[in-house]
Order: sequence, then C-alpha cells, then structure tokens
Amino acid sequence: MARGLHLRNFQMMAELRAILRGGVRKGGADRLPPSWETLAKDFPAVELWWPTSANGRGLPSLLVPSAEWESQFFNFYELDGDLDALAERGGPFAVEILGGAPRMAREVLTRCQRWMDRRNGASRGELFDRVLNRHRREHDLSKPLVRADYNHALDTWQWALRLDPEADLAVQLAALLHDIERLDTEADRRIEHRADDYQVFKDGHAARGAEMAGALLEEAGVDTQTRRRTARLIAGHEHAAAPGDPDAGAIALLNDADALSFFSLNSVGYLDYFGPEATRRKVAYTLRRLRPEARRHLDGIRLRPVVSRELEALLEEVPEVVA
Repeated sequence: MARGLHLRNFQMMAELRAILRGGVRKGGADRLPPSWETLAKDFPAVELWWPTSANGRGLPSLLVPSAEWESQFFNFYELDGDLDALAERGGPFAVEILGGAPRMAREVLTRCQRWMDRRNGASRGELFDRVLNRHRREHDLSKPLVRADYNHALDTWQWALRLDPEADLAVQLAALLHDIERLDTEADRRIEHRADDYQVFKDGHAARGAEMAGALLEEAGVDTQTRRRTARLIAGHEHAAAPGDPDAGAIALLNDADALSFFSLNSVGYLDYFGPEATRRKVAYTLRRLRPEARRHLDGIRLRPVVSRELEALLEEVPEVVA
C-alpha cells in the first residue's frame, strides 16, 4: 500500500492465491465461482483473484490458514498486529486465506476491512484525507488501548460504508470520530465498567466526543454545516433517535456500524480486558443497538466462544432485544 499523507487502496488475498484488490476480476481461469460472488459484492474496494492467477505473488503477505483461523485458540492479536504492520509499512501487500471456504474468507476480510479504504464520492478526495491524517496524529499508537480505538474508528467507518455505500460525508466523519473522547479519558485505562449508570456514562462520552470532533474538523477545513451535523450525530450515537428526528436514519446507521465493529473487531479484547460478566452486559447493550437489517451481518463474524454463546442465548431467549 502506498501510504504518504493519506490512505490508499491495497492488495489482499483470499482462498489460496485469490487476491483482493480494488474490483473483481472476471473471466478465464480467474472467474469466480457463484459461491464467491456475494463475497465480492460485500467487498467492492478489493479485487478477488482466483488461485490460478500469478497476480500478487512475491508481495509481502499475511497468511491465514483455515485450520488456525477455525481453532478456538486463534491469536487475533497477532493477526491484527501483523496486519497493521503490513498496512503501515508502505507499499503493496497481500493477505492469503489458505484452504478456506467463502464463509471463512468473509470472516477474515471482515476482520481486515479497516485497511480496505472503501470510499464513495463523499469521502474520495483531499478533504477526507486531511481528516484522516488529522485523526491519525491524535493517536499515540504505542499505547495498546489507543491502538484499539484507532482500529475501531477505521473499522466503524468501513462498516458504515458497507451498510450504506451511499453514506454521506457527515455520517462517515461521525463514524470515524465517534469515540475520539476516549483519547482524553481512556487512553491508558478503561473506566466505563465503573459507571453507576452505564447509559448516562455513554451519553456523556458521546456529548464530549461531539465537541472534540467539531474542533478537529474545523482544523481540517470542514465546512460549518457539515461539522455541526457530524457533531450532532456523534452526540446522539449511543441511543436511538427521538421519533421524528430528521437524522434518525443516520443515527441508526452509525449505531449499527459501531455495534458491528464491537462484535467483529473489539469483542476479543473486551473479553480479555473486562472478563466474562462485563462482556455479557456489553453484548446485551450492543445488541440492543442493532437494527434487524444489520443483525444479519453477525453471521459473517468470527467470535470468541464466550461472546458467541452469549449472543446466541440473547437471540433465542430475548429476541425482542433487537426488534
């Protein structure tokens, strides 16, 4: 991946030597079987190459064998660290998913999607690049919790575009900046588990984050109207919008993207940091935020057994929690 002052698309692999890069190659020996077509549609920012292709050979690669990925002892931290190192080194690289089926490829690509740099017309250009660079400079990635928040920010942005490819600029900015308040309060240790009222704590976090995001966006040259709407979305993202709110759809999209990123990227670290009991409460809280149309993506996410069991129990015993 060429990475100077802004992020660019990069190359990845799936199923032996299928490379993901910018679009989907069709025809000839590289034609995708029907079972892979849905996967290609879900990840249009990358290009799928079938194993017979020589494209991408010789690139620095991250290998993900199916036997390791499917093991209950899979090391997510090692995968994430290796992926981040490849993405941030400069130059193209690849992720090879060895021996898996489309379901495994979807799970791995979902774990890796923060570095796919999916964009649309609203975010493709110098303005969004400036925001990305300003956002990056705020994060001291030598701190593990800050690294986790930075990756979650990129991932939530990518989830927002995956859920709505036409997401507008304010929604994308809100997805990227929604947790920026943690840089002030939780860069070195988490405190949310100490809150007397979790919802009050989260709403306060959102309100302060809206103010910080507004200041960052002003420095990046974002216009006043977009800054104000972005801040409003961030301020409201920890609960459902009020009836009749003109931004109800945008707030719901932001909630969905944030919640899915917790399950797909952050739930592993949350479980290890807070333990099973706090994780059960977090899973229930996060599941309540997901609309039914977003909930379907849970089937394509690789979860730790504790999280998976809790999620399944909630879906079976209290289905109205996500209605």
